[in-house]
Amino acid sequence: MRLAGTQAAVRRVWTVELRPRAGGPRLFCIQCKAHTPSMDASSARSAALTHLASHARAEALPGHLRTCQCHALGCSWHSRSRGCGGPVLLALTRQAGGRSWRLADACAACAAATSETAVVPDTLLGPRRPKPAGGILRRTRHGLSPGPDERARVREMLTYLSAALPQFSSPAARLLALQCALRSDTLGHVTVTGGLLRSMRLRGRRELWLELAQAGWLETASPRPGSVAVRLLDATVLDQAPGRGARRRAAHWALHPTPLVLPATAPAVLRLSALALASHPFSTGDLDAVSRLCGHSPQQTMELLDRLVSARTLASWHHHHDTGEVLWQFPRQLPQCSADRDS
Repeated sequence: MRLAGTQAAVRRVWTVELRPRAGGPRLFCIQCKAHTPSMDASSARSAALTHLASHARAEALPGHLRTCQCHALGCSWHSRSRGCGGPVLLALTRQAGGRSWRLADACAACAAATSETAVVPDTLLGPRRPKPAGGILRRTRHGLSPGPDERARVREMLTYLSAALPQFSSPAARLLALQCALRSDTLGHVTVTGGLLRSMRLRGRRELWLELAQAGWLETASPRPGSVAVRLLDATVLDQAPGRGARRRAAHWALHPTPLVLPATAPAVLRLSALALASHPFSTGDLDAVSRLCGHSPQQTMELLDRLVSARTLASWHHHHDTGEVLWQFPRQLPQCSADRDS
């Protein structure tokens, strides 16, 4: 992590507010000093995140020049202080119950310690990639076991969805949103087949689609019996990199996240929790950060870890109260570092 030194650090903090109006909320940007026209309440969240992302793209800065903005302000964004550390990331913070959003550079330690904060992956802010000449898409790594790239892609999307979706979103809705975001094309369109819904034990769950639609995250149609056509309304996820093939492999891995062993009939809340653990490169993580991936409180997360141990999906887990980190172990787990090198 690079802290502010003798040279003047570039300020990379952007904040937008959603101000209520009779015709619908209006977005006010602190940096632009301008309002947008009134909009439908269901699209306000997506508009706020899209506007913040546009600032980050327009004011891009080389990594070696980025500094922790939280540290520059005396780490006033979080109450718990373990010291700054780790790479400088883009941290998205939900404030005032969703009426204000902040996007800022922050080190990994500060981002993890700040409440209602998720890391926005650089892959969600990169430029659109041109399609290959002739429209030919080459499939790579076909038939090979998923490696750290798939896990990282899933973890990044879970991290983003933890901020983009309402806090009360159900685990099943989060699993659906993950599949839609990873499988969508550059226009945000994707058809979720009946077979995929059946494999997720979510076929016929119309209330889940309604939940995501009411959150203003997507809109749906039924092109044929059993399938659901989706158009994502969250413009931020349209700029993902790498291409759709790599994201589809990550989506497939998310259905069977090795090295986990969960019965197909396991409830969505356990599947989402297990997926969040499996997506980490090492069998450890900050308890608050893991909890945010699933939309749980830390107490709920600890209870779910106990249930995963009872289901023999985890061999054990331990919470380090002094550091806030949680450590888990999978049954018959290979050493993680060698597993990453072999994949």
